[in-house]
Amino acid sequence: MSHSAQGRLLQWAALFLFLQSSILTLSPAVRERSWNVDYRLSHWVGFFAWAALTYLIHRLLTKTLPERDVYIFPAASLLTGWGLLAIWRLDESFGLKQTAWLLISSLTLIILLRLRKDLSFLRNYKYIFLSAGLLITALTLIFGTNPLGIGPRLWLNLGGVYFQPSEPLKVLLVIYLSAYLADRASIRLSSIPLLVPTVVVTGLALLLLVVQRDLGTASIFIMIFTVFLFIATGKRRILIGTGSFLLAALLIGYYFVDIIHARVVGWLNPWGDPTGNSYQIIQSLLAVANGGILGRGLGIGSPLLVPVSISDFIFAAISEEAGLAGTLGLVCLIWLILSRGLIIALRAPDQFRRYLAAGITAYLGIQSLLIIGGNLRLLPLTGVTLPFVSYGGSSLLTSFLALYLLLTTSHVEDDEPAPIKESRSISTLSGIFAVGFAACAIGGAWWAIVRGDDLLARTDNARRAIADRYVLRGELVDSANTPLHVTTGESGSYIRKYLYPDLAPIIGYTHPVYGQAGLEASLDEYLRGLQGNPSSLILTNQLVYGTPPPGLDVRLSLDLSLQTRADELLGTHTGAIILMNAETGEILVMASHPAFDPNLLDEQGNALSQDKNSPLLNRATQGLYPLGGAMLPVIQAAFDGDIPSDAAMLSFLGEAGLLDAPLIAMPVAKREMTNEIEDLRASPLQVCLAAAAVSYQGVLPAPRIATAVNTREQGWVVLPALTEARELIQPKAAAEAALSLLKENGTFWSHSARGRINKTTVTWFIAGTPPDWQGAPLVLVVALEEDNPKFAETLGERLLNAALGR
Repeated sequence: MSHSAQGRLLQWAALFLFLQSSILTLSPAVRERSWNVDYRLSHWVGFFAWAALTYLIHRLLTKTLPERDVYIFPAASLLTGWGLLAIWRLDESFGLKQTAWLLISSLTLIILLRLRKDLSFLRNYKYIFLSAGLLITALTLIFGTNPLGIGPRLWLNLGGVYFQPSEPLKVLLVIYLSAYLADRASIRLSSIPLLVPTVVVTGLALLLLVVQRDLGTASIFIMIFTVFLFIATGKRRILIGTGSFLLAALLIGYYFVDIIHARVVGWLNPWGDPTGNSYQIIQSLLAVANGGILGRGLGIGSPLLVPVSISDFIFAAISEEAGLAGTLGLVCLIWLILSRGLIIALRAPDQFRRYLAAGITAYLGIQSLLIIGGNLRLLPLTGVTLPFVSYGGSSLLTSFLALYLLLTTSHVEDDEPAPIKESRSISTLSGIFAVGFAACAIGGAWWAIVRGDDLLARTDNARRAIADRYVLRGELVDSANTPLHVTTGESGSYIRKYLYPDLAPIIGYTHPVYGQAGLEASLDEYLRGLQGNPSSLILTNQLVYGTPPPGLDVRLSLDLSLQTRADELLGTHTGAIILMNAETGEILVMASHPAFDPNLLDEQGNALSQDKNSPLLNRATQGLYPLGGAMLPVIQAAFDGDIPSDAAMLSFLGEAGLLDAPLIAMPVAKREMTNEIEDLRASPLQVCLAAAAVSYQGVLPAPRIATAVNTREQGWVVLPALTEARELIQPKAAAEAALSLLKENGTFWSHSARGRINKTTVTWFIAGTPPDWQGAPLVLVVALEEDNPKFAETLGERLLNAALGR
């Protein structure tokens, strides 16, 4: 029965890994959306090595341990194969090394199974084994090194092969504690003479680890020792005491140990230093968010953006490409091993094997929770590996030693379980692990689903920029479909080109380092294909390619010929211009100077952000200028020439939209709250919307700049305004106000004003078409950051005449 059950489980594991390997092979074609690519093949070496070694161990287990637990080896084998493929996907050179360590670990397991089914030798020589482990670990104080050349020297270099003694020391400590406590029939907290040897030996191991600054392993040692005392005595105050001790150590370390301080700060507030000490955890969370529910697909994500993704952050790397569903499966496999381990402890025929099974289970569970919790920001980072999964020869070999002990302990033929005084201690341990892994599952869902969109929208998320290199981004075109922003190149090397750079403060940019700005940011969902496409197409692309479908083109209301004229007229002056259709609210011209060239962001990005002239600012919508008398034509029309009270004035300005940010699909400034009319500031867009009422029947229009999106099914579809037009002043009063400001030639009405608050001075020029104009009613606003009414008037008149065809 056990042979067939284990065989079937291993067949399912092999099928899963075979499919994963096949997907990984095809992933370049999927990512490039082309069959003419270089396919991944090297990882098949790892798969076939795993399959052959798994088959040999399976056959050996059926002969040597016929009564073993049939679930542990398939679960451990699948975890090992899954981790091996993940490492091959991340770095082929490390994948080859991990395959070699898999061979060594498997051969070690095979040899132990053939030679030692009886574990009594471990009990008899517990002091020798632990002393040897401590001695080898102590050698790292003298001969220790680090494969990276920096950081704690925890490894021994054995002819080019790096070995970390603290890894097997965990298992040796479990063996020692199991044997020592099993030799004492009854352990109580008051049994000081009996507990002293275990405290001394464990303390010596901890001292070595603290000196090495291997604080993650030191924490695991403390927790393992606590578990043994708890199982031996059944006293829950041991757990409470250890928890308090670890919390106190964390607080002391926060103030006096630099590495602990950095990790605690990165844990509690990673957003404060996302490119420094918190870079690892931020990238880990971004990977989990990018994976979502179903993942990007093996070979499709960007897990290499996570530092040390093959080892400390392999859970995050797997999460990005397997999604929440995959990581829940991984957590379930770990939980299966732990639950079976605790069952083995309960059914053990003697105390030694009971302690051994519980101790090995505790070691695997504690270490798994520490790394998964660290990846999900549930716990501070500890730098430990995920058993069976992470890269590391020492870690994998230690995991296989633990597997050998669990399998051998589970082999019970006819012996009755040994009497157990406190079964509640193992039940409590099971409950703690269940709560811990449930928290990991909830934490994964939190970052992948609840916080996913917010995280992926961060400007330091390079994954979006990487995806943009493989998926065609939609174009931005003017009202005559003249391209303004386009994407050029081939899949894998797409780049954004900006054909009219003077519009950069308005239309913005999308850049892998500097993020997004302007309309490129506000219209990103359409341009990336996440909005405007059928849901089925979006879902299919996400499932198959791990990316959105090709983006959609968006038409703007801008008239490029008039825009060019406005930029020429404004020249080197600092300020903004808006020309709007007063009836529809469509913006025909929006200029903001000084501008910049987004094609040169790689070279000039840092300098632009520090430029005192603020070229990145869209002054037309984000610049807030003193109003002065700019609103006088609208106010006179509204109050029929009377002088309103301050309260009435503020109420009207609120109705005119000057106290709230305009609703339009682009970044706008939020008004600084003030009840003093003389301190009131407004953007040129707000003034233009209010002045439009004078040009068109007293109506405050709904502003629009993105007018249509080119969908695949329906062609160009109109994008509605984000608000409704409404009457601001009486049509007759609006017409009278326009006529009173009419120029001598009757072409348009105009009004000039100055605004000044403290050292800020602005020259306003507002103009528009008269009531009897037969064409589209227009309104124009010029705001100059200088005291120059003559130039503002000349500029405005020339642009308005160009718009009127004169």
